[in-house]
Amino acid sequence: MENATTINSENTFLKQTLAEKDQQLEQKDQRIQLLEDMIKTLRHKQFGTSSEKISADQINLFNEAEVELDGTADSEAVVIPAHTRKKQKRASIPADIPREEIIHDLADSEKFCPHDGTALKCIGEEASEQLDIIPAKIIVLRHLRKKYACLCCEQYLVTAAKPAQPIEKSIAAPGLLAHVAVSKYCDGLPLYRQISMFKRIGVELDRGTLANWMIKLGSLVQPLINRLQEIACEQSLVHMDETPLQVLNEPGKTAQSKSYMWVTAATQASTNIILYHYSASRSGETPQHLLTDFNGALMVDGYEGYSAVCNTNQLTRLGCWAHARRKFVDAQRQQPKGKTGKADQALAFIQKLYRYEQLAKDKTAGERYAIRQAQSKPEIEKLKKWLTKTLLNTPPKTTLGKAINYLSNQWDRLSAYTENGAWPIDNNRAENSIRPFVIGRKNWLFANSQAGAHASANLYSLIETAKANDIEPYVYLKQVFTLLPQAKNVEDIDALLPRAGA
Repeated sequence: MENATTINSENTFLKQTLAEKDQQLEQKDQRIQLLEDMIKTLRHKQFGTSSEKISADQINLFNEAEVELDGTADSEAVVIPAHTRKKQKRASIPADIPREEIIHDLADSEKFCPHDGTALKCIGEEASEQLDIIPAKIIVLRHLRKKYACLCCEQYLVTAAKPAQPIEKSIAAPGLLAHVAVSKYCDGLPLYRQISMFKRIGVELDRGTLANWMIKLGSLVQPLINRLQEIACEQSLVHMDETPLQVLNEPGKTAQSKSYMWVTAATQASTNIILYHYSASRSGETPQHLLTDFNGALMVDGYEGYSAVCNTNQLTRLGCWAHARRKFVDAQRQQPKGKTGKADQALAFIQKLYRYEQLAKDKTAGERYAIRQAQSKPEIEKLKKWLTKTLLNTPPKTTLGKAINYLSNQWDRLSAYTENGAWPIDNNRAENSIRPFVIGRKNWLFANSQAGAHASANLYSLIETAKANDIEPYVYLKQVFTLLPQAKNVEDIDALLPRAGA
């Protein structure tokens, strides 16, 4: 009896030990899978394409036959003839560019017929055009202020006033300041490169001087930034996003620490608004500060730093389907080549949602709402059922598991867009707005001071807002730097806002 008890006890112990070993092996397998996913992701980021374009062959494997945009089966295949290439479009020359005529004529000795010696008569001409460019040219503006005196009493002397300048007592005219700002913040040319370019045309400037100009201009345009911020907060929809920025000299922080540039985009006003804002941190205090007076719908990604302002202001928070899709694209890249899986299934659902948006692109808000209710919402319900089932059998720490958990955690925010035809499906508006800053950052790498970061934010704001309203940035900034120093009231400032169609 005692032996049987001992054997049973040993069997129980062995079973427990085997179960623990099996659990350890499973954990190790999951860890190995996670590390392999990380390696594939890093390799793709370094060597692969950044495109999120989805293979039509993979998507079509998961398309239901009965649900399509026009009520028919999926027939969106594109027939591409073998070896067919597009004819390259010839560069055209805009008609409004000034023309300078260069006349090519025969020598006087050649203006006679070689057969009978008769003088030739001009019967027309053949014209061809070339584009040419005149390199940058520096000029000096001499301000001559006339002085008048009373020669009778010799007690009255008056001098003509000079208009207020963007930077008083500076050698820089509005045009030069606009050129430097646009070159850096629009064309991505760091100041040290611009100094070399100025030197080639005979002008010696130093980096400190140009940097000081930009900081002063950032302060000059602050009234315009304030008005644009007020107008943005009056809209019913705002997009927001943020990206890292390195600022070398910040109180209490090392040079290597991260700061952030936040972007706010609003497109419902007469002015398409894009605003940048520098902050030393990524905390939720920044959106709370920027959106103090906003009470509409906020389109952002899944970052929880936006939760505080959404709760305080009772904002409708919209989720970004592009972010959700991106995570499944990453999971798709972890699959064995030529294989399909759960990531493809999720992408097929999301692809359909975007196709319905394409169908509703040029519709009114009311028509778009009807399409979303009739087409998008049923598709979202199908995706929800798939998600609930898939959550149960997908390891959460894998790339696919992270994508599925993101989709689950953001579900209410992601599906909210179907309830209003004016709400977007994703945050691409803000992401596209922040891209010029990210590209510029690759050239100038960091900001030296907080004052420089604030100035950069303000000047980026004006340039990108001008571009969003189809206004040439140099022309706009030159006008602002000329007229803003003379502005006396809000009406003068509003007259300088970059408005669409202006």
